[in-house]
Amino acid sequence: MTNQKVAIVTGGNSGIGRATAVALAKEGAKVTVAARRASEGEETVRLIKEAGSDAIFVKTDVAIENDVSSLVEKTVDTYGRLDYAVNNAGIGEKMTPLVEQTSEKFDQIMNTNVKGIWLSMKYEIPEMIKNGGGAIVNTSSGAGLVGFPQMSVYIASKHAVLGLTKSAALEYAKSGIRINAIAPGGVETDMLMQTVGDDHQFLETFRSMHPIGRIGRPEEIANAVVWLLSDKASFVLGHTLLVDGGIVSR
Repeated sequence: MTNQKVAIVTGGNSGIGRATAVALAKEGAKVTVAARRASEGEETVRLIKEAGSDAIFVKTDVAIENDVSSLVEKTVDTYGRLDYAVNNAGIGEKMTPLVEQTSEKFDQIMNTNVKGIWLSMKYEIPEMIKNGGGAIVNTSSGAGLVGFPQMSVYIASKHAVLGLTKSAALEYAKSGIRINAIAPGGVETDMLMQTVGDDHQFLETFRSMHPIGRIGRPEEIANAVVWLLSDKASFVLGHTLLVDGGIVSR
């Protein structure tokens, strides 16, 4: 990557998004950090500048079309182009029996995790086409490949991300845009801790489910995302890259 490259990272205020934004900055990319929480997003911008690159923060709810179109517009207005996108914004779900889940929660999860990625690609792709190509990584999950009891809506949303990714990858391959997905296992993030809550026993069980013997670090996922975006992955398209400590192989 060169310092001419420009990236958008949604959900860039914490966890995998923040680690990816900083990793891209270290590779010389300028980054637009998009998230709902401004103070944390501005902290990511500070970390990017500390890493030697440039960044802006754009307050964005990816479930709102005007927010997403404005995000892409501000990025191009600021940096003149768009080369990479990491569509990472997502929300989790506390373990709840299917029959006790609500329509409101269903809509909230699907709007952020699925519609948010669809909207992001809808506005990112035209700008990449203007440059003659680009690369996109959508954040799914190991949960996009397997089932898990009492998390049916979240699991469904992450399966949907893979369908979106594969279809868009085929549609825009000849436009020079490579679209892939990342499928992390358990990762040390605020979202995981919110999902687990005070259930320390479940957290220990979850850790032990990973054959590698631990959950992942955000930086480990970020490294895989940066590789997928880079020219080193030039023949990789429509792929789901598991970075999961082996949990899905069990």
